[in-house]
Amino acid sequence: MIAFVKGKIVEMDESAVVVENGGVGYLIYVNGRDAGRLRMGDEVLLHTYFHVREDAMQLFGFLDRDDLRVFRLLLGVNGIGPKAAHGILSALTPNDLRFAVLADDVKAIEAAPGIGRKTAQKMILELKDKFDLQEAFEEKLAAAPAAKSAASDSQDEAVQALVALGYSGADALKAVRAVAAEGMGTEDILKAALKNISF
Repeated sequence: MIAFVKGKIVEMDESAVVVENGGVGYLIYVNGRDAGRLRMGDEVLLHTYFHVREDAMQLFGFLDRDDLRVFRLLLGVNGIGPKAAHGILSALTPNDLRFAVLADDVKAIEAAPGIGRKTAQKMILELKDKFDLQEAFEEKLAAAPAAKSAASDSQDEAVQALVALGYSGADALKAVRAVAAEGMGTEDILKAALKNISF
């Protein structure tokens, strides 16, 4: 298995790059988000997934290891192949997907190309036990500590308070997202979410 490819981008289009390493050019498929961050001539390290079928062998590459990890989880969902998984990760970051799955947010997942309601529901069902709410918050913090807003802090605290009260992470996240508005503090969000979650 090829765990990663490190080298110089010598060719690229919107869905793939050719990375030259040791005189060999590796054709690596990249998602739309990563393609937007890459430039001709860049020295890159792409974490890769080597996909083998009867009629093809393909390398899928990711700038971030977390994308690769979520890509592999997506491939474990019945009916999701590499192309669909790549499309999902073009439309949603791994964290967006985690929060969508944990909050039963079918619409957010349906925004990915080629994903309908039934497939989105199946993904939620099959991935919910593979994602952890605390891990999602930690990944979010690690990705953008400086950009974390007060509103985001309040929502996170409200979710954690609901979880501490015994609600599941998914229910807590869904309730907070349903009531949170600009300018609301943790206490206000928590009160509104408790009214919402008890229905």
